[in-house]
Amino acid sequence: MKRACLLTGEPGVGKTTIIKQALEHARTKAGGFFTEEIRDHGVRRGFRIIALDGQSAILAHTDFKSPHRVSKYGVDIEGLDRVGVTALKDAIRDCDLVVVDEIGKMELFSPSFRGAVLEALDSGSRVLGTIMFSSHPVADDIKRHPNVAVVSVTKANREQVLSQIKRWLETPDRAEHRR
Repeated sequence: MKRACLLTGEPGVGKTTIIKQALEHARTKAGGFFTEEIRDHGVRRGFRIIALDGQSAILAHTDFKSPHRVSKYGVDIEGLDRVGVTALKDAIRDCDLVVVDEIGKMELFSPSFRGAVLEALDSGSRVLGTIMFSSHPVADDIKRHPNVAVVSVTKANREQVLSQIKRWLETPDRAEHRR
C-alpha cells in the first residue's frame, strides 16, 4: 500500500471507527486529529475537532454565524487552523503516523488545512485518514495524489478494511525517512 491511506464511503459506515480501532493496536507514534458530532438531546448541532494530544475546538455549529457554511452549519476556520492544522503540523514534525479525520467540505474551506494535508502527503510520514465520498475539486486532487491509496468502506467490508489497515500499520516502512 502507498504511504497514505484515505478511507472514503457514505456517512456512518464506520470510517472513523476503523481508524480509532487500528490505532489501538498500532506500535507507532501518531498525531493529528479526529472529528466528532456534537449532539443536544439526540439532535446533531455541530462538529468538534479533537487532536490526539487532547486539544479541541468546535469546527462547525448551527449557532455559528460564518461566511463559510455547509448546510445548516457555520464553520469556524480559526478553530480548525488553531487545533486541526497545528495538530497536523506537529504530527508531521514529531510522529511516524499523521491522522487526519477528515478531509471534507468544512475543512477544505481553510487554505492552511489544505496546505497541511499536502505537506503531510509529501512528508515521508504515513498518513491515515478519511476523505469525503462525494466529488469536490480539492478532495478529488488529493485522492489522485501519487502517495495516496483510497479505500472504499461499506458496512459489508469494514471488518476486512480494519484488518487491511492493521496490517499496513504493522508492515515496516520501506522508505528510509529520517527527520
